[in-house]
Amino acid sequence: MAIRRILTCDTPADTAVLKTVSKEVAAVDDALRALMDDMLETMYDAPGIGLAAVQIGEPVRVIVMDLAREGEEPQPRYFVNPKITWRSEEVGLYEEGCLSVPEYFDEVERPVRVTLEYLDYDGKPVTEEADGLFATCIQHEMDHLEGVLFIDHLSRLRRDRAVTKVKKVMRSKAAA
Repeated sequence: MAIRRILTCDTPADTAVLKTVSKEVAAVDDALRALMDDMLETMYDAPGIGLAAVQIGEPVRVIVMDLAREGEEPQPRYFVNPKITWRSEEVGLYEEGCLSVPEYFDEVERPVRVTLEYLDYDGKPVTEEADGLFATCIQHEMDHLEGVLFIDHLSRLRRDRAVTKVKKVMRSKAAA
């Protein structure tokens, strides 16, 4: 397992990759499981609760997630070729953040419940319903697979403010 660099929205090169629509995975094999293991280690190191493969420069339809709270046993989850098959009409606001938009948080409106289908770590098909934080997180990560960042749901002014803040954050990290 290896920690990979997470792409951020402060440079044109990283943004171009983050805006890429990810391709479906042909099969869940050892190479893909190694990628998922790297993604999970990278996500935990960041730290975050979800990560799409495109965020580490691999534009394939793969997501890792762990919604365990601090002090709880880790609960890693793997989603290969996820698809949302149903969205509730009821929507809610949730304050979101993103490892590709470090240290910036804002509210995004999304359906409060979804049904999704995906392949798990072993390539087995799964269908399940998600609500609450799980529904928000899976929709956020699935946006990444379509080349969409959570700040793309904001007004132009708030999106520009987010990118400016990320540029400052990344400059201060580089200077440290």
